[in-house]
Amino acid sequence: MKNIISILTFVFLTVSCIKVTDAPDIPEADFTIGGGILLVNEGNFRSGNGSLSFYSYDSLKIFNDLFANVNNRPLGDVPNSVLVKEDKIFIIVNNSARIEIVNHSSCESIGTINGLISPRNMAVINDNKAYVTSLYSDSVAIINLPDNSVSGYINLRRTSEALTVAGNEAFIANWAGGKEVMVVNTISDKVVDSIEVGMEPESMAIDNKRRLWVLCNGGWARQNAAELVVINISTHKIEKKFTFSSKLSSPTCLQVDGVGQTLYFIDKGIKVMDINSVNLPVAPLIPEEADLSFYKIAITPVNSDIFISDVADYIQPGNLLLYKNDGNFVSRNKAGIIPGAMCFKLRINTQAK
Repeated sequence: MKNIISILTFVFLTVSCIKVTDAPDIPEADFTIGGGILLVNEGNFRSGNGSLSFYSYDSLKIFNDLFANVNNRPLGDVPNSVLVKEDKIFIIVNNSARIEIVNHSSCESIGTINGLISPRNMAVINDNKAYVTSLYSDSVAIINLPDNSVSGYINLRRTSEALTVAGNEAFIANWAGGKEVMVVNTISDKVVDSIEVGMEPESMAIDNKRRLWVLCNGGWARQNAAELVVINISTHKIEKKFTFSSKLSSPTCLQVDGVGQTLYFIDKGIKVMDINSVNLPVAPLIPEEADLSFYKIAITPVNSDIFISDVADYIQPGNLLLYKNDGNFVSRNKAGIIPGAMCFKLRINTQAK
């Protein structure tokens, strides 16, 4: 009897000491072979507590603090965006002024690109070259991908934020205080045109008719009405413009579905718009509830399911929300502090999108 009591006491103490968390530890099997979505958590400004999360399609679970757990060091201060290229993941860490490069399968560090000024977003031009925008520099950095170095700069004479590539041209938005989209020839790395749009173009998407949609939020002080501008990629001419009815509207994070037919953006919830529509959407597909604070969205390329980052109170860990393409709620998973930009990761040995 005494031995049974001792065994039960041991079991009780052992179970009592198990730490219960919102997410499991490093998901070796889930992360290395599965597909899902990568999420950068910005963390608190100047606190250096930014992190990387991964939501697995296979386990339907979220795995947090991946970079720190694998590499035994913090990711850095305010990771702003993430990009997958073949077997590499590029994490653009804004206030730490660097790009962390990790292995697609293991999340182990394989390189760091330093010497950047407030990097924001990155676009791969070809196997050898990428562009990185900057919040404070007037130039876009050119990255030499084979050796992960800064090989040069493109002088925009303006700061830069969103960028997207079509053919041999890159379209780069002048966001903070600006109202232009600059056009850069990706062969010569030279500015070849500029297109005046609405105030502060903050996100862009290309549809299946080769048109560039530019979401302009009207400026941080709401001095102008927000606009959604449509540009012909071939001619660089504006085809049409949608103006939001109230200056209080502050739409953000324009996205397009996998076939380039449907647009999504945040505006007091998640609004959806067909590219052939003649009017802006009025009612949101997904209303923003009182206890939620939508920050970024990502649209699953295959089935148009909607991922939303919810920043909560900007201090405590936020959430990664998942909704079906019809707006029905699927799941809520605890993420890191200020969950932000996302990027889809396909199964290993597939071409990442």
